[in-house]
Amino acid sequence: MNNILFNADVAVIGAGTMGIGIAQVAAQAGHCVFVYDIAPDAGQKALTALSARLNKRVAAGKADASATAELLARIVPVTTLQALRSCSLVIEAVAERLEIKQSLFCELEAVCSVETVFASNTSSLSITAIASALKHPQRMAGLHFFNPAPLMKLVEIVRGLETAPEVLAALRALALHWDKKPVLCCSTPGFIVNRVARPFYAETLRALEEQIDTPATLDAVLRDAGGFAMGPLQLTDLIGQDVNYAVTESVFRAFYFDTRFQPSLVQQELVLAGHLGRKNGRGFYRYDEGSPVVEATFAPAQTMPLPQQIVLHGDWSSLPGLAQLLSKNASTVMNSGPTSPYACMDKVTFMLSNGKSATRIAAETGNPVVLFDLSVDYANASAIAIGVARQNEERHNAAVIALLQSLGKQVIVLPDYPGLLTLRTVAMLCNEALDVVNKNIASAADTDTAMCYGVNYPLGPLAWGERLGWQTLLQVMDNLNEFYGEPRYRPMPLLRQLAAGFTPADFSLSTGDRAA
Repeated sequence: MNNILFNADVAVIGAGTMGIGIAQVAAQAGHCVFVYDIAPDAGQKALTALSARLNKRVAAGKADASATAELLARIVPVTTLQALRSCSLVIEAVAERLEIKQSLFCELEAVCSVETVFASNTSSLSITAIASALKHPQRMAGLHFFNPAPLMKLVEIVRGLETAPEVLAALRALALHWDKKPVLCCSTPGFIVNRVARPFYAETLRALEEQIDTPATLDAVLRDAGGFAMGPLQLTDLIGQDVNYAVTESVFRAFYFDTRFQPSLVQQELVLAGHLGRKNGRGFYRYDEGSPVVEATFAPAQTMPLPQQIVLHGDWSSLPGLAQLLSKNASTVMNSGPTSPYACMDKVTFMLSNGKSATRIAAETGNPVVLFDLSVDYANASAIAIGVARQNEERHNAAVIALLQSLGKQVIVLPDYPGLLTLRTVAMLCNEALDVVNKNIASAADTDTAMCYGVNYPLGPLAWGERLGWQTLLQVMDNLNEFYGEPRYRPMPLLRQLAAGFTPADFSLSTGDRAA
């Protein structure tokens, strides 16, 4: 059955943005696509709008005229479900209400062949629950595209409790045929992406609640220093504060109010005020014409003498490019060893945050301490975020800032916040991803692929965790858990196993990064 759908007629139910986008994907792959919507003229209107968009690309020389015309000719709006009788695959993209989807598929079961595969584009409802209304629930699976469907590579293929293995195999083969990145997961709240991604927003929202810094500066830490494509707050403005908040609230309820998924009161206030982001001109930022651009706050230029010698201790391979950077403007002595990486520069200890505050580490060691935050690529990051111990003299902080500025980096000085921001965010993402793997929701490789291609992370959370080292990651989580005393920061069982040196036989990241 793997390739039986390659030349099949495809039906798309729902002519909204996602529905017509999915229809475009299928038509582009050569399928005849029938588009049905409960509103009789919605399918034709959607096709007319798609035609205008695609022909605009033709006029701009970005698409071939004949190929575009052929693609559009393969999309056929229909006004009755009976017109879908010949389709071997039906993809539903209607309102996110269980009773609507169940009723629709029950009607389709009376129209379509028993061999027809039913798929739902739901992002939040249980595939098992949708399929429970069917006489043949084994034909039902999730086929969750990401918006915009023609551009986004990821497709989550979701297995309901009774979904037949051959249906999953056929949908995976079809997604590959459509030049997508398919990942397989169980029907569980949030599937992979909408579950694992919650900490990306939550940790920055928490920092905002705790008045760590402004939205622009917090976004800059994750984006300019950490290496993410967008900061969490600007991304929620793009998604829509109401949409992002609703997903978080849905996942929170679905997991029986586990604090790992607790919504933010700051975000709730935006939603209640109607500040929904770009779509209505105001969210965490203003988008009205003439509104001032809000910039991140960087440390002012320092004129302090640079350290004459930097002694590097431990293994720096988990921090790509940083040891080489530190070697540029000072004589460097490398003291390799199995310990965690840290540098000594004129009596100042310079090290990656470990989930403790710099002030606490300084009290434990008796040395001035400057902590730096995590980055996916220190060499190419435009900024670096640091936190400083309260015991430090100003000259200690200024010397480190001057060194980093001499290396071409903007410096963001955060308050002495445990885990800083990118590190604690990545630690939480990885912790959640490990729970997905441990509970057999998805494989490690598929989990990382989903996060790279579904939300454009620069590195899969598990690949990042493996790079940092599981013991390092466990230390960060344990320290955050001790500091807050909240179940939200509890390390997952699989993290403890990996840190202890036990790796499950099926734990493989071989296809889980962006290079896959």
